[in-house]
Amino acid sequence: MLHALGGSAKAWQGVVAALGSAFECLPIDLPGFGDARGASGWSVASMADHVAAAVVQRGGARWLLVGHSMGGKVASVVASRALAGEPGLFGLAGVVLLAGSPPSPEPMAEDRREKMIGWATPGPLDGAAAREFVDANVGRALAPEADRLAIDDLERASPEAWVAWLERGSREDWSAEVGILDVPALIIVGGADGDLGEDGQRATNAIVYPRADLSVEEGAGHLLPLERPTEVADKIARFWNDKAGVGPAVPLPFAALIASDRVSRRMRAALAVRSIADDVDYAPRVLSPLHLQTLRAVAKQVVPQGTPSIDLAARIDAQLAAGKADGWRFANMPPDREAYVAALDGLAEFAGLTAPEQQAWLTRMADGEFDQSTLSPEQMQRWFEDLRADLVRHWTAHPATMARIGFDGFANGGDGPRKQGFERLAANEREPWEPLMEMQQ
Repeated sequence: MLHALGGSAKAWQGVVAALGSAFECLPIDLPGFGDARGASGWSVASMADHVAAAVVQRGGARWLLVGHSMGGKVASVVASRALAGEPGLFGLAGVVLLAGSPPSPEPMAEDRREKMIGWATPGPLDGAAAREFVDANVGRALAPEADRLAIDDLERASPEAWVAWLERGSREDWSAEVGILDVPALIIVGGADGDLGEDGQRATNAIVYPRADLSVEEGAGHLLPLERPTEVADKIARFWNDKAGVGPAVPLPFAALIASDRVSRRMRAALAVRSIADDVDYAPRVLSPLHLQTLRAVAKQVVPQGTPSIDLAARIDAQLAAGKADGWRFANMPPDREAYVAALDGLAEFAGLTAPEQQAWLTRMADGEFDQSTLSPEQMQRWFEDLRADLVRHWTAHPATMARIGFDGFANGGDGPRKQGFERLAANEREPWEPLMEMQQ
């Protein structure tokens, strides 16, 4: 949890209390603020390094980044590093931004910027400046305890860190480095906020996070963790339960292995993307909604997963949209996109059948006897063979599945010229570093 300009880890106290024991929360003091007032490193890169070090030290298997205002920009940079495979940062499940500063330069009126810089030019903010800042950034007066906390944080903030953000950090453009982050995201804004309110978020962070839900707290201003701690906590919990935390979890020992120096950045990045929960509102890009429904029903029979499950059908649709395949096809088959559409047209009634009836249809396809499609029975047989390969490939490629079946062959060495490799290759032998996992039946 990353605080705003002039805040501290204490700003999250109300949110943490409202979340209760269901979440392990790690509010962080960014350099120059709170208990880290004396720390240097006030650039966006240095703050991101500070946060990444805290994540690595904590070593969680699945985690959210929650950033408020200034902390939102830092959260986006750290999220991009995690998805790029930075060592130690495996396990990102989603991002929550509270009126987050975007990766691009933060929209801010220059007269207001100069005024705020002037507050810290003589030294730390005084009581009058702190009071003016709080009053200008809330929808209505804070509760007394929250108000005292906000004023205290502002008055103890490093004036150098305050000015560094306003003069440089907020103006830094990280758009190219961050890019588009295809992860579950929640953007919370106050209805009475200004530059970083709803319009500002739609023009900036909503583009960076195409899967983002935007939620408006009517009547609230910019200091959301202090103004609406219970409501913010409720939104975070629902976001986790409904979006970010719905996929299969990677066990902690296996996640630690992926984060370690035995795994290359490229492999870690691939596993990080595969571990992200599928979009529960996924809109197919090649297949129709009916095709997707049918494919999900077929996938359920071919690769029974239980819950939570991987949306194998959505991943195949995304594969088709990206034009990625295994590089070959049977000579009598049309291109993959055409084959999938034609085959699923012939299976249009599949989802409405009983389980035994579905199994009978699949058996007929496997035996080359299915004749209810524009594809020939032989072509349906070949398509079903390809489909089974696609389904199993996507299922086994997920790191939770790798952990389940005990496969860690990807951990043969990191990015250096000398790879650690494997020494024990006989059946039922483990390397000392390999996670001890019970095989699931």
